[in-house]
Amino acid sequence: MCINNKERMFFIKRYLILPAIALMVTLAGCSIAAGMATEQTDVMQAATVPDTKVTTATLKTALSDFSGLPLLDALTIGKIPDPENSAGLSEETVEHSYGVASDFKPHSISVNFQDSFDKSGYRAICLDRVTKKKVVYLTFDCGWENGNTDKILDILKEKKVPSAFFCTLDHIETQPELIGRMIKDGHIVGNHSATHPDFSLISRTQMAEELTKCTNYLRENFGYNSTFFRFPKGNYSQSALNLVDSLGYTSVFWSLSYGDWDTENTKGKDYAFQKVTSRMHPGAIILLHSVNPDNAEALADIIDWTREQGYEFLPLTDLPTER
Repeated sequence: MCINNKERMFFIKRYLILPAIALMVTLAGCSIAAGMATEQTDVMQAATVPDTKVTTATLKTALSDFSGLPLLDALTIGKIPDPENSAGLSEETVEHSYGVASDFKPHSISVNFQDSFDKSGYRAICLDRVTKKKVVYLTFDCGWENGNTDKILDILKEKKVPSAFFCTLDHIETQPELIGRMIKDGHIVGNHSATHPDFSLISRTQMAEELTKCTNYLRENFGYNSTFFRFPKGNYSQSALNLVDSLGYTSVFWSLSYGDWDTENTKGKDYAFQKVTSRMHPGAIILLHSVNPDNAEALADIIDWTREQGYEFLPLTDLPTER
């Protein structure tokens, strides 16, 4: 069959070009639809996936408002070691004493007490006789606040001196900002019991409760765990030493102090300076009471004088473990 050019062009347009255009439109429509479907899926997924930042934040451990440390769970006492003292350890009251050191030597009373601690095998110390260098350890007892602790902390920070603060539960509860600052400044916060009882006069169960209440308050509110303990009034018994040791604490006594706890009988900065410096000796564990304003006034001079004599201030964590 013969067709002219006009018929040939009609045939090409109708049966080749127009179907091709229709096919292209169809394919383009499918592509657009697929794109819309993909976009819709992305939107739906975005709506169902949780905000990862929020999720992460909820998993973080809560931080202490005072120390900035992650809070710790409370410890459970569990079974009290030998609650009835069936081992028959002495419950006789022992009043810690230190004697007045002189000539840069510890008093024999302090030496004898340390001998007894060493023989007992319990973690208890009043004097470092192992470290060969001239070192001393500064500690404070904090039963209540008398407005001096901030100044003490300022001086310690300025002089770069580590210290330990043995605090009762009442002091910790009522002075959270001060306790938080002690921790932030790198000092040790020691356990001085919940209610400051004579440990030689209470049961082993009561001793454990006194220790644990104070420790748990520090853990739950400051994220801080304390393993150093100071007996209230320095009174103890062999049974008390045993119980404290069995719960993982080191009992910290002292070899240098003076009658500074009586705030009604303060005698001034120079008196405090003379009392402390005249009794200085290598390995001394120094006990001062933060309630006495004389100590705060004299502290900077005491630190400077002690260093001039060649002594180094160390934290309790540097105490020798073998004595």
